[in-house]
Amino acid sequence: MSTVSTRRDFLKSMGLCVSGVALSGCRGMLRPSVAPAEGPPNILWITCEDVSASYLGCYGDSFAITPNLDKLAGESVVYTKAFATGPVCAPSRSCLITGVYATSLGTQHLRSDVKLPSEIKCFPEYLREAGYYCTNNYKKDYNFIDVNVWDESSHEAHWRNRGPGQPFFSVFNFTSTHQGQINGSDEEFFDKYSSKLDPDERHDPVNVTLPPFYPDTPMVRKIWARYYDLMSFLDKQVGDLLDQLQADGLADSTIVFFYADHGLGLPRYKRTLFDTGLHVPLMVRFPAPYQHLSPEKPGERVDELVSFVDFAPTVLSLTKLPIPKYMQGRPFLGQKAKWSRKYIFAASSRVDEAYEFSRCVRDDRYKYIRNFMPHLPYIQPSEYCDQAEIMQELRRVVAEGPLTHAQGLLWAPEKPVEELYDLSEDPYELNNLAESPEHRHILANMRDVLHRWMLQMRDLGLLPEAEMHIRAEGSTPYDIARDPRKFPRKNILDAAGLVGAGPESIPKMVRLLTDSDSAVRYWGVIALTALGSEARGTVDDLKPLLEDSSPNVRFAAAGLLCKLGHCQGALDVLADGLGDEREETVLYAARELQSIGEKACPAVSQMEEARAKCWADDGKLVNNNHAMFIDWALKNALENCPKPSKDIE
Repeated sequence: MSTVSTRRDFLKSMGLCVSGVALSGCRGMLRPSVAPAEGPPNILWITCEDVSASYLGCYGDSFAITPNLDKLAGESVVYTKAFATGPVCAPSRSCLITGVYATSLGTQHLRSDVKLPSEIKCFPEYLREAGYYCTNNYKKDYNFIDVNVWDESSHEAHWRNRGPGQPFFSVFNFTSTHQGQINGSDEEFFDKYSSKLDPDERHDPVNVTLPPFYPDTPMVRKIWARYYDLMSFLDKQVGDLLDQLQADGLADSTIVFFYADHGLGLPRYKRTLFDTGLHVPLMVRFPAPYQHLSPEKPGERVDELVSFVDFAPTVLSLTKLPIPKYMQGRPFLGQKAKWSRKYIFAASSRVDEAYEFSRCVRDDRYKYIRNFMPHLPYIQPSEYCDQAEIMQELRRVVAEGPLTHAQGLLWAPEKPVEELYDLSEDPYELNNLAESPEHRHILANMRDVLHRWMLQMRDLGLLPEAEMHIRAEGSTPYDIARDPRKFPRKNILDAAGLVGAGPESIPKMVRLLTDSDSAVRYWGVIALTALGSEARGTVDDLKPLLEDSSPNVRFAAAGLLCKLGHCQGALDVLADGLGDEREETVLYAARELQSIGEKACPAVSQMEEARAKCWADDGKLVNNNHAMFIDWALKNALENCPKPSKDIE
């Protein structure tokens, strides 16, 4: 445990920059020149959950107490613009471990079980083939079942179990900062976390600086102070692990990465494509014998864009191993390091039971977001999130009102179709410039860049989840994305591009409803759904889709018809969908039933029966993926229906 009482004292004691504002110009203690190592480096990944870069001391937050991470930063190259490829863990982790975007693998949803093609391997397999001992402690959460990835993956996995002289690649994932840890009573939080901190390491809620989109209430301040305490707790875990490395005499032969899987586990952070959800800390420490692989001296900042899709090829570059052609990133370190990125890309798809489809591109200054389901709010009903104290407090404040402009943006009933932000002037992304005449050319360019990326990466999110699995039967999503007969991506993307168009485009949308490709028909329904009541004149065009061969088309059409006041026949389609053999299909029907509110009540018996199927005889959920999400969606759908009153005795 550190004996330094505060971050500022620690920085002073180390002779580091003490501005408390930024690390710029602050360098670690330079080591004497050492001959480059001839053997391969060990590599240690220290990962944490739900941490945004800007809330660590070494990234400029003077309220944060993170002395071990500050020390690591002084000894590392600090990346100021590192980004996750998704704002939730499983899609991002599938990308990290393969070097392929989740949207190319079909692993873009949280959570699912997707089959990988034989030619794509998790990159530790290549390290093992080269003689590395590879361990994971402990979380995987890749959205696919991995085989032959790790020599050891468990709570006890450690580099210490390798053979004599064997190089290692080890991952340690700390869950202490996960969003689930901020809940509970004050006593429970103190016993588990705050009691492990010295009194002067605990954060006073009174001194928290809240982001402008958060209301200032005692509960909000308490939750934020808890988060800072969790990051101080994490800091101690990182310090302990680095001490183990030092004690084993391995610090001078191990390249150390520290990063988070995505942004803070709070509303408008995790699950969103704003920088608050994607911007992560990244530090890479090169020991003296491997300093020749470092792009800068210890303590220096690197402002180039880095994406999670770059991590796998970078490790292979550092270990002098071939980089498979299928990997979609570019190595930013090692002998094969390539040019700097101009853009990073990220995707938001279904999280738990909440469907979503948004994509973004970011350069050094601007962020462009395309929302393909603008009729859905940023904050959708979601069982797991809605149980959190912070969400309950925010919903209370929203209900009581009034809200400031910044606070109200997150709670709008719909999202903009397009969003454009100047991050140099508007780091919190509060001023949407999509309709600004002065930024028209920037909007057009970023829109085109994103469109080309979605086509190039064969974005499987263009297929509804159930449809993707149906088309991939006997194959894999990745493989069918390369078959133009099963995935005519340009036609489907063109259809999705009509979402957000005005009522003058209704004739085009209606024509999509009779297309030969079910995904095109699906996007025709979604485009009409985004119009809301303006689509009421298309009821007769929608009704034939209740018998469509594609379940997603049937259910989307049924949901829209119910919302337009034509539930007869449509409700039966959704109720019948609950009996489908595919859980991905059942979930879509369940979520549509939840979305139509009281109109779903005649299907109570079918909803209760489907919910019962989610539970095994031992009282446990059949699985923690779709079965759990179906249960959540139907639980909330049933809450919209009044229970029959008991007879009075």
